[in-house]
Amino acid sequence: MSRISHVLEAFAGRHVVVVGDVMLDEFARGEVRRISPEAPVPVLELTSRSHALGGAANAAANVASLGGRATLIGIVGTDHGASVIGSLLQSHGIASRLVHDETRPTTHKTRLVARGQQIVRIDQETRAEPSSETRARLINAVAEAALDADGFILSDYAKGTVHPELTQAIVTAAKKRGAPIVADPKHRDFRLYRGVSAITPNHAELELAVGRTLTTDDDFAAAAAELLPLLDGGALLATRGADGMTLFERGKPPFHVRAAAKSVFDVTGAGDTVVATLAIALAGGVALHEAVTAASTAAGVVVSKVGTASLTASELAAAFGSEA
Repeated sequence: MSRISHVLEAFAGRHVVVVGDVMLDEFARGEVRRISPEAPVPVLELTSRSHALGGAANAAANVASLGGRATLIGIVGTDHGASVIGSLLQSHGIASRLVHDETRPTTHKTRLVARGQQIVRIDQETRAEPSSETRARLINAVAEAALDADGFILSDYAKGTVHPELTQAIVTAAKKRGAPIVADPKHRDFRLYRGVSAITPNHAELELAVGRTLTTDDDFAAAAAELLPLLDGGALLATRGADGMTLFERGKPPFHVRAAAKSVFDVTGAGDTVVATLAIALAGGVALHEAVTAASTAAGVVVSKVGTASLTASELAAAFGSEA
């Protein structure tokens, strides 16, 4: 059996519970042929609109498209955006336990695109802390979904969903199941993610966490040494764009994987693909280094696509250069 066949078999049917900030991504595409007479700005002549799952929902979409079974937990409003998300989840075969909060809008990001390039992004969202009732409903949803979970994803975009009580509920549920947790962080204080199996900060998120610029390999190693004790045994996978990914574990040498992308068109959602691939691989019993290699290859595929993208098992197999 080939290495990638082994990995993809491990993905099949694994139940991953995805908890975090649920978003709706909208793409308004058109042509720019002139400048507005009202202000020195381009006029976009709209030709199409499309919607995609974003944030935690995109991580869930990646789990499903890789052959796993995803359950999504998060907060949405009672607006049209929530309805669109519901329809998209159904079309992707993703189960959900969404908490509908009429006091909050569904996080909705609209990107205006011309000739494959984003012109501007419009965000509709709130970063306010949810009510105690909403937080309690999230925790209850985690407890119910965790009963047959093989793995967990904590997808934090700092929109208010992720809070210490929720993180602790996920850690407790994961320990009962013997299941891994992979966190995609946004908060500066990594103590929020204590107890996770692995965390996947990008370059900017690492710099925010340590409060300084990171340039060299030694800089990243020093940052990891500072942050790993906060995770209580978890690994840190630094995603470094064109410089690849570096895995740090306490007491072990770094493990570096070169960037797999040949062409980069759009990094929207690439972090969701990394966390999803890593989580479903670990949930299937794949060794950590092998899971990291798969996540790097997966990221290389999705950044070559335009817009919020997910990855299929066949695309991952092709990227490895062999058939599943």
